[in-house]
Amino acid sequence: MTPHTTPTPHFIGNDLALDFINSAFGTGDSSWDCLADDAGAIAWLKAAGQMAPEFDAPAAGLAAQARSLRTVAARLIDLDKQRDPRDFEVVNQILEAGRPVRTLVLDANAKPVLMERRRDDSVASLLEPVATALLQLLTQGELAQVRQCEAHDCTLRFLDITKSGRRRWCSMAVCGNRMKVAAFRARKEAR
Repeated sequence: MTPHTTPTPHFIGNDLALDFINSAFGTGDSSWDCLADDAGAIAWLKAAGQMAPEFDAPAAGLAAQARSLRTVAARLIDLDKQRDPRDFEVVNQILEAGRPVRTLVLDANAKPVLMERRRDDSVASLLEPVATALLQLLTQGELAQVRQCEAHDCTLRFLDITKSGRRRWCSMAVCGNRMKVAAFRARKEAR
């Protein structure tokens, strides 16, 4: 799986929760886990726009909790499997412990506005936006539109937001062109 051997995260899911699930991708020797360690988890959160680029607080245990959340998220979005209530507990613990602080403040025009900020630099607070995105996907999203790339060696998932609802590849630039070229060669060799 040559195109996915780079450690660069893929943000093709059209949903933060799916992009988080896609933080592990590839198969066999060509697999990669963006959440392999705490530094990798922080880098993924920064790349996803969920953390300021200058963030440098220690986050011991972040990768382990992130991988646990990712495993649970992948199970919860799978419509072919029965959901385990213990998986909800993992998500609920992060949502509760990482709940953002909300305060009412005045803006520049003296108009009251709701300001929301991360509670602290705990692991749960760092992962709360991902858990919230998963909650929204499960309760408000169209899980029937979640697809897995049809390339035989790709594990990426995405939310199919096309009008026809027939998207097949994680990305035309990565898997789509590769699979179309392979199909063309197979047809040509069959002649």
